Amino acid sequence: MYEIIFYFFAAVTIGSAGVVVFSRNIVYSAFALFFTFFGVAGIYVLLNADFLAVTQLLIYVGGILVLILFGVMLTTNTVSVDIKAKSLNTLPAVSVVAALAGLLAGMIWTTDWFMSKNMSEITAQTTSKEIGSALITTHLLPFEVASVVLLVAIVGAAMMARRESVKTQISNSK
Repeated sequence: MYEIIFYFFAAVTIGSAGVVVFSRNIVYSAFALFFTFFGVAGIYVLLNADFLAVTQLLIYVGGILVLILFGVMLTTNTVSVDIKAKSLNTLPAVSVVAALAGLLAGMIWTTDWFMSKNMSEITAQTTSKEIGSALITTHLLPFEVASVVLLVAIVGAAMMARRESVKTQISNSK
């Protein structure tokens, strides 16, 4: 059953990523990117990386993809725009990708864990508890420094946006 779920998420991820790359409509590409991110989050769940799965959903699906969709939907005349995706160096790119895929497949095939690993022996272990305790104990200073830097960046962005809107209002009132 584990393998079936994995192959389902892999097919969804690869299929929707193909739509993102090869679609000539930017709206279709943006919505296919949504399914790609969900497929990657599902694979993270299957790998017992629950923190990465939630982070994937919150940051990519919740933030970046919504920003992309609003940018596409609110920009005028983007529905009828054709994307020109001509590549001049297709043959070298295909040969490099094929060589790397063959190398990766050969390495996976020759490792011991590939032949001996039984998928039914996988136990569910979460990583959130270890990450939380590390952020509170050993990595407290970098965590706090990062939070202060992000706070300063948000306040600075708000001040810059407010300054621009005040300048616009002043120039419009003259």
